[in-house]
Amino acid sequence: MTTNTLIALVDGSAYSESVCHHAAWIAGKVGWKVKLYHVMGRRDATDKQDLSGAIRLGARTRLLEQLSELDAERAKLAHEHGRAILEDAQAIIQADGDIVVETRLRQGDLVETVTAKEDNGDMIVIGKRGEAAGLASEHLGSNLERIVRASHKPVFVANRAFKTPEKVLVAFDGGASALKAVDYMARSPLFAGLHVTLVFAGTETDATRKALDDAASTLNAGGYTVETLMRSGEPEKVLSALTQDQGYDLLVMGAYGHSRVRSLLIGSTTTEMIRSCKVPVVLMR
Repeated sequence: MTTNTLIALVDGSAYSESVCHHAAWIAGKVGWKVKLYHVMGRRDATDKQDLSGAIRLGARTRLLEQLSELDAERAKLAHEHGRAILEDAQAIIQADGDIVVETRLRQGDLVETVTAKEDNGDMIVIGKRGEAAGLASEHLGSNLERIVRASHKPVFVANRAFKTPEKVLVAFDGGASALKAVDYMARSPLFAGLHVTLVFAGTETDATRKALDDAASTLNAGGYTVETLMRSGEPEKVLSALTQDQGYDLLVMGAYGHSRVRSLLIGSTTTEMIRSCKVPVVLMR
């Protein structure tokens, strides 16, 4: 069942603005509304220290009262900070088009929130790196893998700088998730008007060539003109090189498959490809 809703996750990271622009692009292409979520982490009880020590009861009582007031003020400021993030994100998206945007401020675990709410959306947008990861290229967002593993919806992983996609590269290995990605593309208006290239990375055989041609036929039936490529080599290296050297703006791939691409977000090999890839990635389970 479709909900015509895009779930976008924002925090205080440098990637949140890109998440907003990509969310506006997606919503504008497919005519969806956007639900913006900012999830505040659970308050860490270990931050509360017993500072009273061996002091008189009266002083201890006053100290505990002051600590309680300080804790309440911190919670209030965190709530206001979260609201400010959502208001800024909403303004960015609506500046990009006539898009309905709803905001949701939640407290708890991000992945648990997404899992509970994903049935209310058709796709999830998240930044490649979150607030805690900073900008270091060797760090991916700590919640990214958990969300991809937990979610049954397509996950759009936004890179740092937004660019309107014109060319999309589809990583195809013949596995179930890759076939699902091709079928999804053929049915979705999201990729309409984009130059589409299907690539198989690995050893070419009659079976892999037929599978690639069948996938191209599925996209042709959906109205796409498709280019197909067969490339020998490690999938993560082939995909990274193609996106970098051939000017692709978007990469689509299955999160799991039956070839080495199945190590995506499971093993270090394809995780390295995600790190090095400079374009947004759409992941299909």
